[in-house]
Amino acid sequence: MAGSGVPALAFVFRGGELLLREAAHGPLVLTESLPTTAIEKMLPAPVGAWTDIGTWLGHRCLTTAVDRDTIAPPGHVFRRLRELLGPLGEAGAALAGRAFQLAEWARTHRYCGACATPTQRLPDEFCLRCPACGHAAYPRISPAMMVLIRQGPRVLLARNASFPGERYSALAGFVEAGEAVEDTVHREVMEEVGLRVHRLQYFKSQPWPFPHSLMLAFTADYLDGQIRVDGKEIVDARWFGPGDTLPDIPPPDTIAGSLIRANLAAQGSE
Repeated sequence: MAGSGVPALAFVFRGGELLLREAAHGPLVLTESLPTTAIEKMLPAPVGAWTDIGTWLGHRCLTTAVDRDTIAPPGHVFRRLRELLGPLGEAGAALAGRAFQLAEWARTHRYCGACATPTQRLPDEFCLRCPACGHAAYPRISPAMMVLIRQGPRVLLARNASFPGERYSALAGFVEAGEAVEDTVHREVMEEVGLRVHRLQYFKSQPWPFPHSLMLAFTADYLDGQIRVDGKEIVDARWFGPGDTLPDIPPPDTIAGSLIRANLAAQGSE
């Protein structure tokens, strides 16, 4: 698709950053209604292959990745995708997340993982197939669970060592090979805070493109145990109930933020 002169809504990623056009007045906008050839001429570094990801609001949508040392052209800026999920809105954030995941898939599967032959994109599906050995590579999706533990009117919030500032959130962890999501909940809760839980209840899911996760959120009721953190991944965990001063929690447009707020509101804490 590289070199196409068709105007499109173009998603250009530099690592986890998205290229945006700086409007004279108003918010940053995607580089829409520009032929991909025009975008390529603006960028000082080579552009990878364009991946067609469908249409949105009448725009054809294409995505690609550039080198991590690429400098944004005049009138444009690279911004971290994590910072844009709120400003882009639910539909825009979902589309940008999809674009990022597919750009990463195309960038990291240019060669066959079995025999190193350059792969070829199949025309009717997101599949990069090896013409030599037939090995097929589809976009990777890594399931991860999130769980908010409840004890009566209280909920357990924890601070991960990687969180910014003093932020607290629900517990989370990746599903391991051969493991059911429910088993992941029990394992991660025991590993991270030393508790046992029961009565799991599904909340909702959210694609999380950093780089290719699918978050599956649950609530669970406390069963037994004393809070015990390892001090490495989880550095603190506490119960918060009605009337307690809440710490900094994730924003409402994240699945963690909506999970916590839904339960605090139900228990009269917000």
